[in-house]
Amino acid sequence: MLQQFIVENFLSFKNKEVFSLQPGKGSLKKSHKVEAIKGQWILKSAAIFGPNAGGKSNFVKAIELGKKLVLRGTRTDDLIDYYPFRLSSDSNKKDTTLIYHILCNNKKYEYGFKYNAELIKEEWLKQITKKTVYTIFQRNVEKSIFDISYLIKQNPKEEESQFLSFFAKATPQRQLFLHEVLSRNIRDNVSNINDLESVINWFANSLKVIFPDTPYKQGVLLEAVDDNDLKRGFGALLRYFNTGVDGVKLIDVQFDKLGIPQDLQRAIKTDLSKSNSDEAFGTLRFEDNLFLINFIEGEIKAKKLMTVHKKIDNEGIELFSLGDESDGTKRLFDYIPLILDLVQGGKVFIVDEMERSLHPSLIQQIIKLFYKYSEGTSSQLIFTTHESSLMNQKIFRKDEIWLMKKSSNGISSFGRMDELYNVRFDKMLQNSYLNGDYGAVPKFETEDELKKLFEILK
Repeated sequence: MLQQFIVENFLSFKNKEVFSLQPGKGSLKKSHKVEAIKGQWILKSAAIFGPNAGGKSNFVKAIELGKKLVLRGTRTDDLIDYYPFRLSSDSNKKDTTLIYHILCNNKKYEYGFKYNAELIKEEWLKQITKKTVYTIFQRNVEKSIFDISYLIKQNPKEEESQFLSFFAKATPQRQLFLHEVLSRNIRDNVSNINDLESVINWFANSLKVIFPDTPYKQGVLLEAVDDNDLKRGFGALLRYFNTGVDGVKLIDVQFDKLGIPQDLQRAIKTDLSKSNSDEAFGTLRFEDNLFLINFIEGEIKAKKLMTVHKKIDNEGIELFSLGDESDGTKRLFDYIPLILDLVQGGKVFIVDEMERSLHPSLIQQIIKLFYKYSEGTSSQLIFTTHESSLMNQKIFRKDEIWLMKKSSNGISSFGRMDELYNVRFDKMLQNSYLNGDYGAVPKFETEDELKKLFEILK
């Protein structure tokens, strides 16, 4: 689970911003938090509100970037993906910082790195306990430090410690050490890198980032289930949401003949191959069709998902492609695998613009289903939204509501409702939010210039 995320000097985030999922003092909605590790309570959800161009999508991109650099790395001779705050000449010369506090395998870790386009300046992984902090590795290029003493203690055999020392020194300046561990499979040469593998697996198998127009969504339905289970899950939820779809049918297709661009094919194969599951699943939206794909023994298998409609005269059924369905139903197909995955536990979904093409009452119901059927599981749903009806204390705790703002000089910042404003637990927040009482809403200039323009056009 994600306990905290810190970003600095990335796109519209000039200053250090801290996103925390540690619960506040409120005692309401106890089911909205879970004790992921003994003594470590954590919130299961967060809703981030803010205006267009306020920085919400940049926040999601920041979280995704760390995942990308850990799993895919930087291609040889390419520069690192470096996107500093551009409206300040000083920021273009400063490093970007990303830090993740995560809870997995009954341990709390802090993983972070500082970098620019040319090199990874610093990188570290620490295990944090109530009594102490263990530095698993620490890397500082400017100080010529690469401390792996903890790892060497975990692998005391001479040949193993020598291999680790050589491996660390050989890490390219534009690659994360965690990526090198993943891509070069050092488990074959050392006996204990459990902490490194736990964090890598969290990025690969737990953290899922979804943008509105992302065609490929890696990792949903990671539990290997047969076609009947998949069809049952899709069918039950489609009927529950009253879409007019009675069920789904899966048709085998050849993945390499779908016309998918080569770079997307490579990304899919790379991501699925990182999974620690025997069968890794994903969903792919391509040319207005939806495909369920899995990776078995180095080969990608694909099934086209068709919707089933009963004929009104009860004379059989008709199969539709996803492109034949409404925009709302298409969007639901993005969330049904997400719902099924969240209920199983162990996932952190970060969703940008969750309300896209969905009726407000439907998105509310998805959130309620998540809370109801994932109670006690280590799943999290973190999303950005414009939908003001979700600014509701009947749905969220105050410490689950975040407000994103952008200053007049283009700097994004965010804060949590319970820390920014003293609001009663029964206060209706929506109207106050729309009135601008909490900021995080669009601001409009005077109409003088528009008035002159329209007068000219008449």
